[in-house]
Formats: sequence, C-alpha cells, structure tokens
Amino acid sequence: MKLHRPLVEAVAEALFQVFEEGKYADKVIERLLKSNPRWGSRDRAFIAENTYEMVRWWRLVTAVDGGRWMVDDETDFDDYVRLVGVHLAMKDPELHFPQANFPEFNGLEARTIAERKNEAASDSRIAQSIPDWLEEVAATELGEKWASEIAALNEPASVVVRANRLKINKLELKNRLLEEGWPTEDTPFAPDALVLQKRGNFFLSKAFQTGLFEVQDAGSQCIAPYLMVEPGMRVVDACAGAGGKSLHLAALMENRGSIISLDTEAWKLEELRKRARRSGVDIIQTRPIESSKTIKRLHGTADRLLLDVPCSGLGTLRRNPDAKWKLSLDFLDRVRATQAEILRSYSKILRPGGQLVYATCSLLPSENEHQVERFLSENPDFQLLEQRTISPAEHGFDGFFMARLLMK
Repeated sequence: MKLHRPLVEAVAEALFQVFEEGKYADKVIERLLKSNPRWGSRDRAFIAENTYEMVRWWRLVTAVDGGRWMVDDETDFDDYVRLVGVHLAMKDPELHFPQANFPEFNGLEARTIAERKNEAASDSRIAQSIPDWLEEVAATELGEKWASEIAALNEPASVVVRANRLKINKLELKNRLLEEGWPTEDTPFAPDALVLQKRGNFFLSKAFQTGLFEVQDAGSQCIAPYLMVEPGMRVVDACAGAGGKSLHLAALMENRGSIISLDTEAWKLEELRKRARRSGVDIIQTRPIESSKTIKRLHGTADRLLLDVPCSGLGTLRRNPDAKWKLSLDFLDRVRATQAEILRSYSKILRPGGQLVYATCSLLPSENEHQVERFLSENPDFQLLEQRTISPAEHGFDGFFMARLLMK
C-alpha cells in the first residue's frame, strides 16, 4: 500500500471533526469529498472507507496506540494523522511507514501494532469497540444475544434501495439500474428491495432523478407494510422525519387516500416534499408540530397511525457507527421518557377500530416491548395484535422493532 499524504490528512481531518467537533460522520465525509473535485474514485473510496472503519473501531484503534494521543486532552491534528497510520497497519501488517513524508509515524512498527491488537482484543468491549456503559446496558437487556448482535452491527451496511411501485416494479428497476451500470442483488426479505453491488454516487443516475427508487434499508422497508394500509385510508405518520416511510405508505396505498406527515423539524418536512414530488406522490400533507394543539386537532381522525419514535438508534450502528460514541446513558433515559409520552399522547389520533404501529430502530427491550407493555397496561382500549423484531445478526439488515396495536 502506497500512502499519499493528502489522503491520509483527509481521513485525519474527518476524524477530527467527528471526535473533536461532534459532527456526524456521514455529513463530514460528504462535505469533505465535495471539497476536492480532483480526487478520483479510488481516492474518494480510500477516504470514505477508512474514515468509517476508524469510527467503527475507534476504541480498538486508540487502545492499540496506547492512548497516548489523549493524555491531558492535548489532542491535536498530528495525533489523528498518527492514528490513521495505526489503523492502516492494523489492516496491513506488511505496511511500510514512509517516515520522511509522515513524521507523525515515527516509532510506529507494524509488528508491534499487531501484538498490541491481539492484547487489546482480549477485552470484548475493546475488541468490539463499544463504550463500557452501552456494553453493560445491552448485555443486561439482551443477554447472550448481544454478542452476535454487536458483531453484526460492526459489519459495514449494504446499500439497499426500494423500488417505487408507483412508477416501476422491482424487476424492471433491477434491469434499469443494470443498464446504468449499477448491478443489484435481489433479497426476499422485503418485496421491493434491491441490494446494490457496488458503491458510488448513484444519486446522479436517471433512475434516481426520475423517482424510480428511494434508498431505504430492507429492515426499514418492513415497517410501512406492517401498518396494513389500503388505498383510500386516512393515515398519520406522526414522526415522519424526511419521510422515507411516508413515501413507502403512499406507494402501498397506490397514491389514493390521505397521509398526514408530522415532525417537530420543519426542514425535514421540506425534504419530504421534494422527495414526494420526485416520486410522483401527491397524497402527502406535511405539518410541523408546533405545539400540543397540532396533535389535538387530529384526535380520533386516523384509520392508521405510524409512531416511528425517536430512539437510541442501536439497530443502525452498521451505517451510523459514530452514534455509539455520541450516545449516553442520560440520553437513553430521556429518549425512553419521550417514547412513552409520544405513545401516550399521539395514540389519541387514532379512531376506534383503527390500528397503530409503534416502531424503533433499537434492539433494546426497554425501548421496545417494555414500552408497549406499559402502554397497554395503562390503556385497556388498546390490544396488541402482533410484534416483530428484525435482528442484524439473524437477518443481515438494520435492526428494528415494530408492534401493531388495535384501538377497540
């Protein structure tokens, strides 16, 4: 492997922004790659892949380095350059360190790094690169399952798209993408899902620009069908965000009926409106949640209600590895309280005989089954019809929980 200083520095800069400035890895990489149009596809792949790998294995990499870079909080950019060298040597034990171009690598030896890696890996928390508190919480709640789940969550995520059945079926999309140079693989896990076989800027493809597909993990694609919508229904997506599931619901409803998409962040709803226009969807109404009155005006009006609530995001660590370094026990406590309040207050949107789906992208029972159990104990007018967990270890996609409830 021949190392080029501008590329190593680019990875170090991305890491600096993630860990020193608290920025999100995907946004950092997106801005960084746009900053230098002269980088070719290999350069861009080197930067993106190594940044994500280092964020994913951050605790292991810093442990192998001995943690010297963190002493007295005197971390500087050179420390991040050095850590890139440590990471690359962990990947390639035969790596030669060109110290003339990289004085930060002074003293690094691939053999020593390999020995330290083996020593560090004796601690499962370091080997799987997970904070102590999160390891304790997850192991307590999931028991023996946690070991296989965290191993799966440390695998890079596939890129999955959902065929927009308002415009095209999955087989036609598969052929169309192949014509444009994007081979895909079918998966039976979700009826409209295709897994891309290579990475790149497929957002420039005509298939995307004309709304033939949306990027959506196969696990996420299971949530909208779980609501069992039909054309002509009145549906409320109460935590819509940028609207991936609202768009999926619209496709399942054949663009007939009404979907009201709510969120506390108006800018996310603006993104949903753009996506709806591209997808050919015109049954979605977006409404920002400005106060409790927004919810009260909808009481007793919905045939179906989707509550895709805020959560820890533990099930999506494969594609958002920096989340585990941004999470905290305090945040987890707050988000569980938020989940309970949303389920309690937003459930009133449903009319008698209607159904709601409570969903998270977490694996923790305290965010999932336990929330549903508590709600049902306090609301006898609701009945649990079915619930399902999507396991990264078992199914190979992001982790989700969903429960369908009937209002009697």
